[in-house]
Amino acid sequence: MILKHAATALSVCLAGPLTAAPIQTSAGPMIAEPMVQDLGTPWAFDFLPDGSILVTEREGALLRIDGDTWTEVRGAPKVVADGQGGLLDVLVPRDFATSRELFFTYAKRQGFRGSGTAVYRARLSEDGTRLEDGTTIFEIARGTGGGYHFGSRLVEGSDGHLFLTVGDRGDGPKAQDLSMHNGSVLRITRDGAPAPGNPFVDTDDALPEIWSYGHRNPQGAAVDASGQLWAVEHGAKGGDEVNRIDPGVNYGWPVISYGVDYDGSKLGQGTAKDGMAQPVHYWDPSIAPSGMGFYDGDVADWSGNAFIGSLKFDYISRLSGDPLTEVEQIKSDETLRVRDVDTGPDGALWFLSVGNGALYRLVPAAD
Repeated sequence: MILKHAATALSVCLAGPLTAAPIQTSAGPMIAEPMVQDLGTPWAFDFLPDGSILVTEREGALLRIDGDTWTEVRGAPKVVADGQGGLLDVLVPRDFATSRELFFTYAKRQGFRGSGTAVYRARLSEDGTRLEDGTTIFEIARGTGGGYHFGSRLVEGSDGHLFLTVGDRGDGPKAQDLSMHNGSVLRITRDGAPAPGNPFVDTDDALPEIWSYGHRNPQGAAVDASGQLWAVEHGAKGGDEVNRIDPGVNYGWPVISYGVDYDGSKLGQGTAKDGMAQPVHYWDPSIAPSGMGFYDGDVADWSGNAFIGSLKFDYISRLSGDPLTEVEQIKSDETLRVRDVDTGPDGALWFLSVGNGALYRLVPAAD
């Protein structure tokens, strides 16, 4: 069922017949079927066990789409909607059916002018209309002025702890400073505490939530079938990276990079340095990657492949092999500024287009 979100009223109407042209893919011709339209600035989506869908809009709205209706869920955190900041990721944990807990990332006011990445936990009411007992369980140590590089993907690990990506907040050298959360992947408990076993828990002058560091702006993250965490991050001009995220590893930003600064000047010390990890894959020119998922559906023969949205070149990147390498670009009028990608409970690949303000799923084209 195709829904349209009316921006000025809480109403829904059915869209007309599908007219999209088939997209030629390695799995055969596919149709990008719109499931929700007329969104504001969507950032993330996730599925509830009852089949309804949660969508965040960066301006601060949380939407729940259920059958032929949608509801703006009350009780979302108060966000700083500045630049790249706002209401960002949403995570439905595996035990939602019993806990009814949800987790969100957002840009939180810190001090007079600063803001920083934070995690909000709340329970969804039984009728699905509001968040209850909401609380900010974690926020980065101190914020920075400007609306840049919040990172902000949230992933549930195989042990139930949470991974959170944090951008460098536009201040590259802080990504090498273990006394800051900037430019890192964090691992926390569901109460916001440092997770047991983190690599820097007993290291002086290092924040105990840090799992890895040396990242610029990781806006996509996912775990594969083995439970391994991966992240995709924006480089500067060139050098967007896919990284296998391991504990305690320094991924190099801004000391090493495959890109250059926006004025064309050299960044750091080159592309490699002892003690700093190399990316598994990188793009030059940059594609502005955001949103990452490993496909585990049965609609297409893509099992285990990684999918990443491109905000700059308007396509979905499919990566396969060992090491992961881009092997296909899925591109159509519907793939404008793809912000989030995931496998749906129906086995289809779903994606969120900022450019179209719509949530789609890829399904085989009719013969």
